[in-house]
Amino acid sequence: MARTPASYNRSNPRFKPQPTVLVICEDSKSGKHYLEDARLHFRVNVLVEITHCGKTDPLNIVKEAFNRQGKFDHVFCVIDRDNHQNFDEALNLANTSDKIKIIASYPCFEFWLLIHFVGYTRRPYTAAGNHSAADILIRDLRVHPDMENYDKGEDKNIFGLLLGNRFTEARRVSPRILADAIQSEEMNPSTKLHELFDFFEKLSSPQSNQQVT
Repeated sequence: MARTPASYNRSNPRFKPQPTVLVICEDSKSGKHYLEDARLHFRVNVLVEITHCGKTDPLNIVKEAFNRQGKFDHVFCVIDRDNHQNFDEALNLANTSDKIKIIASYPCFEFWLLIHFVGYTRRPYTAAGNHSAADILIRDLRVHPDMENYDKGEDKNIFGLLLGNRFTEARRVSPRILADAIQSEEMNPSTKLHELFDFFEKLSSPQSNQQVT
């Protein structure tokens, strides 16, 4: 039986095209490696580029995101509040793009690590003497198992050390901490890192392209 022209038409793909994702972080060592290990853990089967752009302040990181957003479907900027003077300016600039999303931690990335051990906490961190808020938080982090020698500039596999019940607990309490921070209008301490990992997890499962009728 001869095939009709219509029979040669390609059927619609079962799954949606996978997006391209760029993650830019200010930390070239521990934070960057943590995110790379998280990507491997979630088996994100898409082009996810995690890069350190050579700039360590939030505004320049967001500017880098703007320069590169044309080649990506989603761009995440992982930044610390800490004592950056241009933090609010960076947030305002990012809000002018539909592609760019800020993943901010108050006061720093290490707050995400801390809640692996302490669970829910809203105790703020502030600078004291010659020590920044981040310095004081890292001091508190170092009292916990496997964190005694934590160094922000090291290449140690922190993600693997904290994977399991600790990671599950951090993902459980982080959204609640963030919600309470927003409600109280006091973001210190809080983090949005769980939102990035939720996104990674979603990407790890192919999204059906079939429409519900």
